Amino acid sequence: MQTQIPNPTGAQPLAKPCFLDIEYYQNDDTLFPTAMAWSLVDGTMKTVVIAPEDDWLPEDGDTGDIDLNYLEEQGVPLIELTRELHQDLPDQTVYVDGLDPDEILIDRIFTAIGQDAPFEIAPITDLITGVDSETLEDERRALLIEEGLEPQLPENGVYALLMLAQHYGVLGDDGFVEETDSEGEDS
Repeated sequence: MQTQIPNPTGAQPLAKPCFLDIEYYQNDDTLFPTAMAWSLVDGTMKTVVIAPEDDWLPEDGDTGDIDLNYLEEQGVPLIELTRELHQDLPDQTVYVDGLDPDEILIDRIFTAIGQDAPFEIAPITDLITGVDSETLEDERRALLIEEGLEPQLPENGVYALLMLAQHYGVLGDDGFVEETDSEGEDS
């Protein structure tokens, strides 16, 4: 449990901005999310594979390179995903790269279970001002290349946005937390 020390000025401390990236399948008639990653106000990150709703799938069943069996077996049901997002991102502005149909995909997820998203989506340019979107995108891509990260993985997209925010000084002094999986390791 964390204890917050009162601020003598009375001003509320600013939480770190949150970021989100969604990978998706799209063809002429179909658009649905397949995986999502998001950061929390403490700078840590979560990522999930998403189990698609049946009515999202193309009528002919052709999803190209997307492995539906994998999504159905390993994916998180929407009710669990939305519960997690409600816990993690309530009343937040969540920043995205602004390149993908993230707002449409979030709407599709929450509409499927009859809820509204508990957060607002905004492009990274709303957070990092004074830099045009093309420059930010070039820098984001360069970060992905420099770090050897696959751009199609949502956790890499969120990581790149966190790095950009840190570079431009909008994360605060302590940056963000990089966690490694320590299961099975002795401490």
